[in-house]
Amino acid sequence: MPFQELRIVDANLNRASEGLRLLEDIARFILDDSTLSRQFKNLRHDLAEKTKSLGMKLLSHRDAEHDVGATLTLPSPFEGKGLGESQRDLLRVITANAKRAEESLRTIEELAKLPQLSPMLNSAKFEQLRFTLYTLEQRLTSRVLRQDKIKQLAGLYVILDRQTLAGRNELEIAEQVIQGGVKVIQLRDKQSSKAELLPIAQKIKTLCGKSGALLIINDYLDLALAVDADGLHIGQRDLPLPIIRQELPLDKVVGCTVRTVSQAVKAQNEGADYIAVGSMFPTTTKRDATIVGVDRLKQIRQAVSSPLVAIGGINENNVNQVIDAGANSVAVVSAVLNEEDIKGAVQRLMARMGMS
Repeated sequence: MPFQELRIVDANLNRASEGLRLLEDIARFILDDSTLSRQFKNLRHDLAEKTKSLGMKLLSHRDAEHDVGATLTLPSPFEGKGLGESQRDLLRVITANAKRAEESLRTIEELAKLPQLSPMLNSAKFEQLRFTLYTLEQRLTSRVLRQDKIKQLAGLYVILDRQTLAGRNELEIAEQVIQGGVKVIQLRDKQSSKAELLPIAQKIKTLCGKSGALLIINDYLDLALAVDADGLHIGQRDLPLPIIRQELPLDKVVGCTVRTVSQAVKAQNEGADYIAVGSMFPTTTKRDATIVGVDRLKQIRQAVSSPLVAIGGINENNVNQVIDAGANSVAVVSAVLNEEDIKGAVQRLMARMGMS
């Protein structure tokens, strides 16, 4: 077998493996995303499995000492870049290493078509690996783009339910909520038309944009897109999460309400940025709500690594129960909206949560 062709396969196999390992570590250690990390790990192992028949041959023909490319250096992706660009720097690292691995896989794929290599390397399988990597690169990039929003979800999450507001001015209530210190507002209305909701959502989005708060739209994908909301929240009867992910821009967060451990695992695997678990306690907002309780929240916390938002009947008296059970955030409706002093209600809840 030609010496030069083996050296090309060996070099590109090493490049691909190294690139995949770095992407795996970013998903694992920076994003704490067990699903993505496992997917990159599986891809790396698949690559090793598909080339193991050449293992000793590749190693015996390696000649790093006399490789003319060993002294060539490329400019760093960070050269000439200012400080304070950690997210963009991370995106550059992801792009550089994904392209490195993708190009290497394509090289091996083409070499595998040669008669002397085709008995040991299946070109179609390397093509499949390459297309799998294209998808994983997109998922990893989108997770980094949403990272700051996901971190902001921790704490108090107020659902601006228009039926609970009963005609009160949504914008004024939202402003009081934000003044109290809330960084995430969800707009929810199960009854009004989207034509009626659109101008309200636009005004709240402008308010949230000025204050640095996130606006999440409940249920309505088209409304979230129309107002450029920061994210969308869906339930078990809404559009499937993979479809939502296809339609939303990469930097938008998606949350999903669940009641069972299996639903939570499914939501995490399908790309939910956070998982809402409820109802924790009886609630006047949804009288037909299924009560899953704090024990279910504990079970879900053990099963998934995604941020958890406890929801349903939470107030000053029981908020610490859900925090102790593993909730990263607490979603409330009545505990804030039914109070005369909206700002004060927010501040009291946040104090109970140790956020004051």
